[in-house]
Amino acid sequence: MRMRGLAPLVAFVLLCLPGVLTAHQETSSTEKPPAQQGPSLASVNAAVAWAGDDELVFGKNANRSVPIASITKLMTALVVLDSGEPLDEWLTFQERHTPAAANAYTRIRINSRMRRADVLRIALMSSENFAAYTLARSHPGGFDAFIDAMNAKALELGMTGTDYVDPTGLSAGNRSTAADLVKLVNAAAQHPEIREYSTTGYFRGHFRKPRYSLSFGNTNALVHRESWGVGLSKTGYLSEAGRCLVMISEMNGKPVITVLLDSLGTRSPMGDAGRIRRWLDTGASGKVAKAARRYEQEKNAAYASARNSTVSVN
Repeated sequence: MRMRGLAPLVAFVLLCLPGVLTAHQETSSTEKPPAQQGPSLASVNAAVAWAGDDELVFGKNANRSVPIASITKLMTALVVLDSGEPLDEWLTFQERHTPAAANAYTRIRINSRMRRADVLRIALMSSENFAAYTLARSHPGGFDAFIDAMNAKALELGMTGTDYVDPTGLSAGNRSTAADLVKLVNAAAQHPEIREYSTTGYFRGHFRKPRYSLSFGNTNALVHRESWGVGLSKTGYLSEAGRCLVMISEMNGKPVITVLLDSLGTRSPMGDAGRIRRWLDTGASGKVAKAARRYEQEKNAAYASARNSTVSVN
């Protein structure tokens, strides 16, 4: 009797269950695309978030600590602005007190001078390494105090997978995670100077003693495309780090943080940015080139053998 009494109820639940599941899926999809159906990316490590929010919309090896090359300079800029030192002060480009960890070619002449604001601008937009070094060398307390301030700021922002050893990114010892860099971008975006300087397309820098000028261009090609609405940008490259890009850009009417670390080739990060934008709009995962996929597999194998983190491939 009890079984016969329950039968109509069970039948009713089974009849309604598909509709309940469908409604739930529709509600979830309006909030954000599900992570398991994320974009296919060439970058080995990545993170996507709405600007102003540290929670990830999508992550790929997002908690793996890896070299970040010149993405470092966003933290350099934060420390400079936190110091409160005047942006109109003229800084001197002194000869390095220690050799750079990698190629540090520059067109800037030793002992020439430039305003701190412009030094910061070319460090961000053009990734000028001597400029980033000079900002640290001119910090109250000197170069070592600047590095300490970088690491202290990282801890303040909750960037627990991050470590800095130099202000330029020329050292592979500068490491972070894609998730940590979302926090850094959100903090950097609070400063109008970083937003403006990092997205300057072209700039003519003026120096003193001797008096000369140099032209600088932005290292992110997407800055020059109005359709992307780039509001903050930083690129990076080091052999150990691959091609890297972090930025805030307009995607389907919303400001989105994109963090792309360790890509093969100069076009890979821009291709990934396009795939992320299409994924947010349509849910399509896209495809990447075979060469980029092989590169990803090789790097994941290297990370796995080094016991860096759990590997995730999409």
